Amino acid sequence: MCLPALAFFIVFSYAPLPGAWIAFTNFNYRDGIFGSPFVGFRNFEFLIKSGQLWLLTKNTILYNVAFIILGNILQIALAIMLNEIRSKYFKKISQAVMFLPYFISVVLIGVIAFNLLNYDTGALNALIQQTGGDPIKIYSIAGAWPIIIIICHLWQSTGYGSIVYFAAIMGIDNSLFEAAAIDGASAWQRIRYVILPSLKPTFIILLLFSLGGIMKGNFGLFWNLVGNNAALFQTTDIIETSVYRMIISQNNFTSSTAVGLYQSLFGFALVMLCNWIVRRINEDYALF
Repeated sequence: MCLPALAFFIVFSYAPLPGAWIAFTNFNYRDGIFGSPFVGFRNFEFLIKSGQLWLLTKNTILYNVAFIILGNILQIALAIMLNEIRSKYFKKISQAVMFLPYFISVVLIGVIAFNLLNYDTGALNALIQQTGGDPIKIYSIAGAWPIIIIICHLWQSTGYGSIVYFAAIMGIDNSLFEAAAIDGASAWQRIRYVILPSLKPTFIILLLFSLGGIMKGNFGLFWNLVGNNAALFQTTDIIETSVYRMIISQNNFTSSTAVGLYQSLFGFALVMLCNWIVRRINEDYALF
């Protein structure tokens, strides 16, 4: 039963590893990956001096920090609210409605956002004009897009992400709730003193898993919302979108590989550091 999973990781994770050598070469098709001239860290030096690497790193990390913090808060809150619903049928309907956005394509999310926000025919500007205001060129305002992207991400992922927390709540010993009820605890007190402490191990494990991908952005969401709009790159450009443009528009395999290698090493170091910190605090909560 493990063979398909092993084959997946071998083909898509381990077999491509030798290709990372491109980051240290002046790659050309004629000489191939290992025949191209070796240039050391020149590709990394170019990215650092251009200032692009810092901008991409900052945007990627800040977006993921917002996704992790706000996402986990909303997921826990949603799981608790689902647990407090007493009607069996209403609970099932609520779960279905909240899970639905996760299965909506990011392409469709981009289309919805464009039809809401575009300058000429967007629903938002139509509403503003009907109330006597001036239309807003949102696709030219870089500062507005972090909020828009975070809202879209949370709308799509929160319902599905609450499943783990809801399952953890279902696994809490009922005797704890019975004891709290006998002691006269209110609903808020049961949440504060029983449910939230019981969710702590789950939260820490999910946090560590999330930190492992803190350098990996949601390419599909960013690209379909922003596309190749250079006016928004200052606040929306992340590592994945930059690498994609390097390859598609510039055929720049060396710089894109260098950025990807930097991304992987940074994420690995961060996971090891966070796991070490958690192990020092409470060994039971560490991943390894």
